[in-house]
Amino acid sequence: MRFTLRQMQVFVEIARSENVSRAAEALALSQSAASAALAELESQFDQQLFDRAGKRLRLNEQGSLLLAHAVELLDRAEEIDALLRGERGLGNLRVGATLTIGNYLLPLIVSNFLQAHPESRVRLQVHNTATIAAMLLRHEIDLGLVEGQVVDAALEVEPWVEDELVVFCAPGHALAKGGQVGLDAIAHQPWILRERGSGTRETFDQALRHWPGGIVPRLELEHTEAVKRAVESGLGLGCLSRLALRDAFRRGSLVPVDTPQLDLRRYFYFVWHRGKYHSRVIRRFLEDCRAFTGGARRSDQIPLPPVP
Repeated sequence: MRFTLRQMQVFVEIARSENVSRAAEALALSQSAASAALAELESQFDQQLFDRAGKRLRLNEQGSLLLAHAVELLDRAEEIDALLRGERGLGNLRVGATLTIGNYLLPLIVSNFLQAHPESRVRLQVHNTATIAAMLLRHEIDLGLVEGQVVDAALEVEPWVEDELVVFCAPGHALAKGGQVGLDAIAHQPWILRERGSGTRETFDQALRHWPGGIVPRLELEHTEAVKRAVESGLGLGCLSRLALRDAFRRGSLVPVDTPQLDLRRYFYFVWHRGKYHSRVIRRFLEDCRAFTGGARRSDQIPLPPVP
């Protein structure tokens, strides 16, 4: 072969960062060494892999075709290296999750995983669905667990467990008295919602797509707990996963609002790059996730320790 693993490492890191200096820093190389590795790779095969715009390098069509194969090659090489060193562990994992999953499910799943495999390391990043999808496309994470729809030919999506959003309010709100509530009663209420780009907001907007004029939120927040606190203070109605609200409903600090006209059902999903090699650590982590939610029809039925 006329290429080296070091050249592939440099190529992948530049593709992720779109900058030679940042790639060199990530690989503990000098900038000149990283530049030379890329230049030699392109020269050997007479192929330009990036479009240059000043210091920014963006993958061209040929580079995009190569990237998934290069990442897979490096993943397999890392497993071979571990075996040659006599290591019997699964390896390390980079996971991205959306807020409901990342705050309420993954801490327990990751804790159980690391107790069973203490030699492994898990790097967990929590963002909204749009950000997780973008990170997968750049190969910055190995696996995504998201609440929103992901539609991209480069990404593979697998349903995990059903989830449902619920409209809720403070105990002193006029709609807290119980009984079914129609769209006309809630549409003109002040709303506290998640930001656009989140799976929760996407499901809410989709459920109200036929309502004339839509909903104009009073406040948009990037964190589930912030939405809950704002609604508790009486600022308006909210809409979040039942999983995130289970303990607040149990305590009575928040109250569900019955809205039968709204279809707020959705799924949690596993997402990965279609060209991603499923190493042993990825396969085992997926098995643990499925086992953790096994037997639960919906996310709020998963047995979890209550939060005081």
